[in-house]
Amino acid sequence: MPELSYENIIRDLQNKIYYPVYLLSGEEAYFTDSITSFIEDNVLDAMEREFNQTVVYGLDTNVVSLINLVRSYPMSANYQVVIVKEAQNLKGWAEMEKYFENPAETTILVFAYKHKDYDKRTKVYKNIKAKGVTYHSKKLYDNKIPEWIQNNIEKRSLKISPRECALLAEYLGNDLSKISNELQKLTINLKKGALITPEIIEANTGISKDYNVFSLNDALAEKNVFMANRIIQYFIADEKNHSIHGILPVLHSFFYKSLVYHQIENKNDQQNVAAKLGILPFLVSRHAQCARNYTPMKLYHIIGYLKDADLKAKGVGATGSTTQGEVLRELIFKILH
Repeated sequence: MPELSYENIIRDLQNKIYYPVYLLSGEEAYFTDSITSFIEDNVLDAMEREFNQTVVYGLDTNVVSLINLVRSYPMSANYQVVIVKEAQNLKGWAEMEKYFENPAETTILVFAYKHKDYDKRTKVYKNIKAKGVTYHSKKLYDNKIPEWIQNNIEKRSLKISPRECALLAEYLGNDLSKISNELQKLTINLKKGALITPEIIEANTGISKDYNVFSLNDALAEKNVFMANRIIQYFIADEKNHSIHGILPVLHSFFYKSLVYHQIENKNDQQNVAAKLGILPFLVSRHAQCARNYTPMKLYHIIGYLKDADLKAKGVGATGSTTQGEVLRELIFKILH
């Protein structure tokens, strides 16, 4: 059968449309874990799960015992569910080829094969694809993270603006599991229909509505020396929550995209510019501002300063007494002067 999307798999499961085998593989663990958890929590009721649901780990099981398990019959239920977590560590896949050719109709076998794709050239993969579900979980591009955050928030019957989505994305990075956990903490006490404001984000995640990497980018783009240094001082005073190792990649991305902005011919077409930069359209103005204040050559040098700062922060080319705060102060001075 054709490979299903994450949304289609979840929809089928919600509609109680089940398949005998699920091979869930790919780089983005969040989607694999999400499908696995849905099956684990919803296919059987609490009483049925006690006798008919088994969770094993690839490193701790073997194919012979797994085949014996999946060929057994459920007790007082239509299905038994067998979940193999960390299935990338399971040895002897080829020994299961014949089972995948004719899997038991009363067993739902789930392989959570994480952090990489299962080899599509193998007979095992082809047999599973013919009889069950194969899914490849792809990493989201960074520019898709704000949209994912917005969709996640809206599914919780809440509202959030694109700017706050971008702020969360810049602060939380691209680990969807981490983002999901933070969104859970952020929304758990909100009533349906509530708007997530910068104040709510600050109160629940610790991301300051005034002193964050998003605001630092704005201050640097505007060459606002006073504000940029206030933000840096705030970061230095709270290094635990504002590590230089999290700040530098965001700054590098911002200035690199501003350099690319210089090279775009039709700057009047905001949608076109946003697509070329890989950002949301409302963020284009920030890079336009930055390009007005920094020449391409200056931006090229800034990218070099950022690479130097990254090395110093990692202890390369820095004296033993150099602190992360000092590296950050020197970097901001070089950018602004």
